[in-house]
Amino acid sequence: MITHELDTLTTTDMDAGTLFSGKASGRMIRGYSAPCSFTPRIDPDYLFHDSMRDIVVWLLSGTEEKADPLYIFGPTGSGKTSLVRQLAARLNYPVFDVTGHGRLEFPDLAGHLSVQSGNMVYQYGPLALAMRYGGLFLLNEADLLDPATATGLNGVLDGGPLCIPENGGEIIQPHPMFRFVATANTNGASDESGLYQGTLRQNIALMDRFYLCEVGYPAQETEVMLLERIAPDIPQDIRETMVSFAGEVRRLFMGESEKQKYGETIDITFSTRTLIRWATLARRFQPLARQGIQPIGYALDRALGFRASRETRAMLHELAQRMFPTAESQQTTDIENT
Repeated sequence: MITHELDTLTTTDMDAGTLFSGKASGRMIRGYSAPCSFTPRIDPDYLFHDSMRDIVVWLLSGTEEKADPLYIFGPTGSGKTSLVRQLAARLNYPVFDVTGHGRLEFPDLAGHLSVQSGNMVYQYGPLALAMRYGGLFLLNEADLLDPATATGLNGVLDGGPLCIPENGGEIIQPHPMFRFVATANTNGASDESGLYQGTLRQNIALMDRFYLCEVGYPAQETEVMLLERIAPDIPQDIRETMVSFAGEVRRLFMGESEKQKYGETIDITFSTRTLIRWATLARRFQPLARQGIQPIGYALDRALGFRASRETRAMLHELAQRMFPTAESQQTTDIENT
């Protein structure tokens, strides 16, 4: 069933400008004419940010010539994976993903033998499926991989075939539409900040094979626009303050805040996903204001605070009290009047 669906994929050329910005550019980018069950769903509320340009240029280069594998790095919660998946969704690209960890082995990527109806059958893994049928292989948390396992990918990263000894020595040549993307919190040179426990320094020969792209947190105006779509009944000044609050938490997490004490960092950060959850919960908990419970602070704990240490959670609420001094009562009044 799976292989039949993938066998029927047909490619098509699309205008990159029309696809991603709504304005025709004349630059064509290759995708598929229709989605399949491996194609991510388009999020109609997703807003692309500036890092998209680097990845679109990478995708365009694959239309004209062999595309180097892509390595995307940036802080946790910056949207690395969602950016790739939403770009793939608009190109109808099938995505085969796996999350790296210290015990991941090459057969987890290529495939394995299994018993079906009393017979031994080889089941292709995500890498083999992407290479054979022309999909995007997405390796998340690549810097958690054992360097020896990662180095086993060198041949594939160079554009070579995948050999599967367990399946009679089968050779899978890379499909012209095959793309390889790795995401990570570090640039492969290990973590000096101490924020990302378990990350490993990757082999320099492995990293030399990648096209690199750094993805930071979205610009403030981008997230303000997103909250306007998600929670239009929250007053604009409060939406903007929520985005500013998230930005300050991120700076504290990365050790870049002017409010930092003794160079210490906090142990959690705000992803855009968490920001959306916070705004959504703040709307749902508005009735609690009549009971003297502040919806913004109450929602903050359930979106993020309960994952923090006691000290960090106290810091979050102290910051919220400074940034939302009168927001709670005003928000309740404004929403009830809409």
